[in-house]
Amino acid sequence: MSLPSVDVCIVGSGAGGAPLALELGRAGFKVVVLEKGRHYQPKDFVHDEILNSRRNFFMPLPWEEPHLVRQGPKARYERSNAAWTANCVGGGTVHMSGFFYRLKPVDFRLRSTLGAVPGTTVADWPISYEELAPFYDKAEAELGVSGQAIPHPFAEPRSGPYPLPPLDVHPVASEIDKACSALGWHALPTARGILSKAYKGRAPCAYCALCGSYGCETGAKSSTLASLIPNAIATGNVEVRPGCMARSIEVDRQGRAKSVVYLDPEGVTQEQPAKVIIASATAVESARLLLNSTSSRFPNGLANGSGLVGKNLLFSSFGGSRAHFRVSKQKAARPWLTDPAPFVNRSLQDFYVMPDARHGFRKGGTLGFMWSHPNPIYAAVGLAGSGKSGVFGKELKDRMRAYRDSRILEFEVYAEFLPTPGTSVTVEPGVKDKYGIPVAAITLDRHPADFAATRFLVERGEEVLMRLDPDSVERVGTQGETTILQHGTCRFGDDPAASVLDKHCRAHEVPNLYVVDGSFMPSGGSVPSTLTIAANSFRVADHLVRTLKG
Repeated sequence: MSLPSVDVCIVGSGAGGAPLALELGRAGFKVVVLEKGRHYQPKDFVHDEILNSRRNFFMPLPWEEPHLVRQGPKARYERSNAAWTANCVGGGTVHMSGFFYRLKPVDFRLRSTLGAVPGTTVADWPISYEELAPFYDKAEAELGVSGQAIPHPFAEPRSGPYPLPPLDVHPVASEIDKACSALGWHALPTARGILSKAYKGRAPCAYCALCGSYGCETGAKSSTLASLIPNAIATGNVEVRPGCMARSIEVDRQGRAKSVVYLDPEGVTQEQPAKVIIASATAVESARLLLNSTSSRFPNGLANGSGLVGKNLLFSSFGGSRAHFRVSKQKAARPWLTDPAPFVNRSLQDFYVMPDARHGFRKGGTLGFMWSHPNPIYAAVGLAGSGKSGVFGKELKDRMRAYRDSRILEFEVYAEFLPTPGTSVTVEPGVKDKYGIPVAAITLDRHPADFAATRFLVERGEEVLMRLDPDSVERVGTQGETTILQHGTCRFGDDPAASVLDKHCRAHEVPNLYVVDGSFMPSGGSVPSTLTIAANSFRVADHLVRTLKG
């Protein structure tokens, strides 16, 4: 059934979709936001690991909505829920940890800085840091970001302080500061999308320690669900429709996007016409939506005349290590071990870019320090191991007793994930989800420099941990990827032959189609990208409001 037309229809309500909905609603335009997941309320967010982390509260079940993933073009696909983020109003911002970093000026000019890296498709952005900076300011103010800007070797330019002072931190933060200083490095406070004090009608953080993998029952986490969506709805111009799965974007005879066809909560097919269509369903899912939107004019997928939709897929390289401190053994020498404060909020960016390639890479990344997540089932699964290295019985009990009496300080590495021709997402017609829609098929074909950078950063992080004199240090890994940080499948650029979108994130081939999640990014940076996606969405909103009014 075709519904009354609106000015703008947005698919997705996370870091990309919500800022546009807010700004368009404020400007007086009628907006419909289609969100496949539920519209959770604060009462729905409880500290239940089984509900939140072991079932489909956020992520769909892989036997109902799989992604297909393979390591290399010759490998077999495996069904997985990897590369899914939260399916709910607010998207991945609802279950994020809220580490809010900006990209650096160098991230916008990687090809100019590093040159053409063989085996990659590294490209400069069509905009500069200076063009995005005012919208970083706006995103931080609208979402609510706590932090403290200090000088360090790769500090990005700022026009002023963060909107909120930093959160209270655990005493171990000072120990990390001293360890880094002794090594000649520069620890810096980690900005958080979490309120350190009451802000715009929202309560401050309750310091519960359950940010990542959980929704925030107080509204202190700066998800778009808590910060932007309520204000967008309050304009009276924005309607959010949860439980609505977009199936395709339709075009008219002139090749303009005319509507989004979707399944409503009852499974009934609906068609929402709009003057402008915006995809913001994550880089994997937006590419899937475009590739499934075929027509006589676009037989290979909407806006895909260049063949680049789904190409240049980027995640974030992952690595890390953990330091174990036996509390009963060390608390006399380290009384801070018994302090219950949940936040460490320390980062290290001294190796963001290397002066040369002697270590096998030029673009490095960020280390973020934190206490290990307190989910007990997650911990037990890790302690048990798997395969031939797995344990059970007394050995597992001994490991669990040791874990119970320990504090675990860890770090995560966010390293550059270089774009390669073989890392991409397509659709697989032979495998369909519970809606009957062909699923996304992801191929990973990593560049060796990714692993060299991650390994180097992990080794530097371990040097910091060893300065704290732990009982042991356990390496978690150096060759993984964080698939909830997604970019690149519809990269923007000035050349239609080498990009899908123009500098305003409008499709080169479809003048009223925009893509505003991480798809637009030619490089992912070496930090979590949530804040950058939101900032860019505010930038695109500024352009689109002026365009529609004109």
